[in-house]
Amino acid sequence: MPVLLNADSSFSSKQELLDLQDCPLSGDPSLDTPSPVDSQTGSPVGSGPRSPGPDVPIRPYIFTGASSVPGETHRVETKSHAETPLGLQVISPDSDQLCGWGALTPKAIQVFNTPRWVLFFLSVAAFLQGMIINGLINTVITSIERRFDLHSYETGLIVSSYDIASCICLVFVSYFGGTGHKPRWLGWGVLIMALGSLVFALPHFTSPPYQVSLPEQTGMCSANRTSPCQDKEGGGMSNYRFVFMLGQFLHGIGATPLYTLGVTYLDENVHSNYAPVYVGVFYTAAVLGPAAGYLLGGYFLNTFTEIHLTTEMTPANPHWIGAWWIGFLAGGAAVLLTSFPILGYPRQLPGSQEYASVRVSEAHQLKDGSHTTASDPQFGKSVKDMPRSVLLLLKNPTFLFLCLAGATEATLIGGMSTFGPKFLESQFSLSASEAATLFGYIVVPAGGGGTLLGGYIVKRFKLRCRGIIRFCMVCAMVGLAAIFIFLIHCPNLSMAGVTAPYQSGLMGKQQLEQYKHLYDKPSKLQSGNSFSLDLNLTVDCNADCSCIRELYNPVCGADDMMYYSPCHAGCTSINHTDVSTGKQVYSGCSCVVGNVSWGEEGFALAGKCGNSCYHLPVFLAVFFISICFTFLSSIPALTATLRCVPDSQRSFALGIQWVVVRTLGAIPGPIAFGSMIDISCLLWQDQCGEQGSCYLYQNSTMSQYILAAGIIYKALGTVFYLLANILYQPPPESPQSSCESTDHGMGNLSDLPIKDLPEDGVIVNLHARL
Repeated sequence: MPVLLNADSSFSSKQELLDLQDCPLSGDPSLDTPSPVDSQTGSPVGSGPRSPGPDVPIRPYIFTGASSVPGETHRVETKSHAETPLGLQVISPDSDQLCGWGALTPKAIQVFNTPRWVLFFLSVAAFLQGMIINGLINTVITSIERRFDLHSYETGLIVSSYDIASCICLVFVSYFGGTGHKPRWLGWGVLIMALGSLVFALPHFTSPPYQVSLPEQTGMCSANRTSPCQDKEGGGMSNYRFVFMLGQFLHGIGATPLYTLGVTYLDENVHSNYAPVYVGVFYTAAVLGPAAGYLLGGYFLNTFTEIHLTTEMTPANPHWIGAWWIGFLAGGAAVLLTSFPILGYPRQLPGSQEYASVRVSEAHQLKDGSHTTASDPQFGKSVKDMPRSVLLLLKNPTFLFLCLAGATEATLIGGMSTFGPKFLESQFSLSASEAATLFGYIVVPAGGGGTLLGGYIVKRFKLRCRGIIRFCMVCAMVGLAAIFIFLIHCPNLSMAGVTAPYQSGLMGKQQLEQYKHLYDKPSKLQSGNSFSLDLNLTVDCNADCSCIRELYNPVCGADDMMYYSPCHAGCTSINHTDVSTGKQVYSGCSCVVGNVSWGEEGFALAGKCGNSCYHLPVFLAVFFISICFTFLSSIPALTATLRCVPDSQRSFALGIQWVVVRTLGAIPGPIAFGSMIDISCLLWQDQCGEQGSCYLYQNSTMSQYILAAGIIYKALGTVFYLLANILYQPPPESPQSSCESTDHGMGNLSDLPIKDLPEDGVIVNLHARL
């Protein structure tokens, strides 16, 4: 009987085919010892336990159909052995593996039909996605709050709309896209993402122009003022949050295929030994994107939002709104251009079959053996198989705990990426653009370097699934230790009537005790207590000024005390404008007492007082370590997820994982962090009786809440990685006693059993995974 090899059998080299034919004719009675090429490529031919012995007659090998060799496709013709050793004819690649759009497949663009160019275009898409969704939006969030009178929990809901849309689409996209034409799913997704960016910038063009009517005399004690609420139209600005949510919803729909189908498309079309590096480069681009978004966002925020108007305000003014919308127009156009090359790629790149043929499964083995269901070639191609696919994944404890660990990391990443710049802005008295730029400088090397280094470590040390999980656990533990940097916080600036009393000479002891009580428990000073705040801001020195709370324009007095406005400081005139800073200097300020800083009393400088906190370098250094180790485990965790599930379920598994990560982490993360930051607010904007955005936060309270959240989620992540490691059951042919990679151990494949071989030969099945 001949040894029959199926039409789609894969060989790693032409030499292997020659060895396969020559071995029987060489007179070697046994095939127990594989050829060197067989050992290296993992070919099972001649390596099974049923290899013929010395007394077994030698049988010819019959090749039916086409057998593939790396880099080219060969047709094997059956000829008598006397004619030629083996007839091999090179034929052109199939038309469905050409790069192009429909029938348009120019030869000139086939040079881009390689895994490296796929990686390039997908990385550009991931970079732009990260720049827009995770960079620009987080940078301009405080400006959007002020421009459209939103609370932090409302902006948190805007950010979470992206993940809500992804959760709705993930199961559908990953299940049907996983068996469909992945590049087309990816390309159309990128197009929808471009539309979302344009929608997100729409409120700037449909809302009334932003103008701040603050004449020079308006905010001073001697001015005759009318309440701005008399000319205020009823509400409406906060309703633009629904437009922002729609834009984010389109962002979420469009980005859904990118991190599920994009990852599996790369993994399927490269050697599995290099897959972590490719995926690492892809995710590094996704991490560098937010960093670029922070830098660009910070740059655009230094330009006034109404670029066709001139203003005397500076970015240090609390009423300043930067050009938050420019980045979304530019980013949306770039995303649109990126979608076209992605749409042109084929379902499979040329030569991808050879990579699948040498991959060894590391999928978790279920006790009831139901994991073998996924090996059925027809499994997963019908919607009827979806419940069984979900059940198989839910029965995989390693996969589940990796998902939960990812959710804990996503909660912290989502919360800190959204409100990290605001934390720096509040703690260290920075402007919005300064905080965003500084945050970007931290994310670039820490996040990008950690992501790339994580993929390299998996390849360099040839870690297998269990070793990868242990590595992730160590990273989580280091991140847990670094999170204690939030024990450090800066004291609040002394603001008269809010965090500190007016000078004690102007009030009685009873009133002084009241201020000390408010300073100890600042969170009680919420919008419902605005009348009490009015009383606190109004004292003898400014009682005759009839100051208005709607006009927030802080000034720094000569006594190093910050005041709500020149009016609340009792200032009566503008003395001059400081040449070096461009800030106005007010004089005649009756509430500013003491000859403390400038040698004269009654003077105040426009803007907030400087912060004397020197913890910023230490905080940034340790925060850098925390971000680095958080992202260091991202690619290894993703690699472990891909390896612990059957190959046919990889796309769907990533989809389910993203659903869990977003439902339990990325969606509630920004909302929870926004609520915690709202709780720590000391001074709310008063929009004619309605609560606006927050002007001033209690730094210690903000740090304590973030520290508590960080400890809880980092500890949970460590526990989940530990459980994933304990419960992981590798297949018998994938020993985990060593740290070899998937392909490094292929040389010993001859020692692995081949199940149920027929008595009369070896049949290599169409869908055999070697």
